[in-house]
Amino acid sequence: MLSSQRHLFDLPDDVAYLNGAYMSPQLRAVETAGIKALQRKSQPFNIQLEDFFEPVQALRSAYARLINCPEPGRIAIIPSVSYGMAAVARNLKLQPGDHIILTREQFPSNYYAWERITEAHGAKIRIVDPPRESPRGQAWNEAILNAIDSRTAMVAIGQVHWADGTLFDLKAIRERATEAGAWLIIDGTQSVGAYPFDVKEIQPDALICAGYKWLMGPYSIGVAYYGPALDDGLPVEENWINRVNSHDFRNLVNYQPDYQPLAARFNMGEQSNFILVPMLKTGIDQLLDWGTTNIQSYARQLLGTALQELESLGCTMEPEEQRAHHLVGVRLPVGADMNLFRERLQEEQVHVSIRGNAIRVSCHLYNEAQEVERLMKCFKAVIG
Repeated sequence: MLSSQRHLFDLPDDVAYLNGAYMSPQLRAVETAGIKALQRKSQPFNIQLEDFFEPVQALRSAYARLINCPEPGRIAIIPSVSYGMAAVARNLKLQPGDHIILTREQFPSNYYAWERITEAHGAKIRIVDPPRESPRGQAWNEAILNAIDSRTAMVAIGQVHWADGTLFDLKAIRERATEAGAWLIIDGTQSVGAYPFDVKEIQPDALICAGYKWLMGPYSIGVAYYGPALDDGLPVEENWINRVNSHDFRNLVNYQPDYQPLAARFNMGEQSNFILVPMLKTGIDQLLDWGTTNIQSYARQLLGTALQELESLGCTMEPEEQRAHHLVGVRLPVGADMNLFRERLQEEQVHVSIRGNAIRVSCHLYNEAQEVERLMKCFKAVIG
């Protein structure tokens, strides 16, 4: 069991930051990597040809290890989830009458691209609602599986629901999607880095993640895995570096018709970002050292007793086996004053997110027991 790693972060003692699902605090090492990289740009004569390529390859390899992907070439560097989804949208073949399956209240970056292409091709979005009763995880997963049929072109889903941490049975969904000839596209932003993900086991057609949450990286950079279904796909943009022989600066004006192999064709322009790439690589290296299984174990131990007590006080949440441990949505009892709860959070300097009617508590190795105690004071002020 890992112990608290708070000393690796710059978090004040009087702040209880239980809001990693909003944005991760920055590791001191990531900050140092960014400052060093920023200063380097002041002397651009020190940036060499290999600096356009080697750090990117190192980042792709590190992320591939994190998700158990045997081919680092299947990893692309992207600026955002919406960019990664746009690459999928450009290459999905839709026919009139086809449909794309989404879950209710899915994050917008995993919705808008599908809205546009279904409208353009006479297809439809089929949204699968959660059951009204709680717990909802098992029944919700069954409803998703039942929604997949011969006209399903794609299932686009998270590994966990971004608002309350409900786990989706990706392995079963993958099997059903394969039977239907449908793609499986996963937004891993709220799970990958804190919750185990195995590309070899799940075999998604794409796994797309922002870097600034559970990957411990900076804003405006992310990573995407693209499977064999997209090997011959068209990228979102036509930039010089996603073409073959782009490392040969002397011959860049000898324009190339062919893209880099596998996912390299989907790399964003200026993928070599000399500041953000080393920062994200530093964050992922730390995650590899910690291990996502250990992060889950720490989160489970940290929140376990408190969540049991909240249940005894009338709060509801998904059962432990149907949710993640690093991201838990707690719903207050009927009649509890949410505005008063917000006031107590502010007074105690406790940071969580409220998404819909769920209070999203998201913790990590930088959190400690005293922060959970302060959160519990806020709950008890409105339900105790």
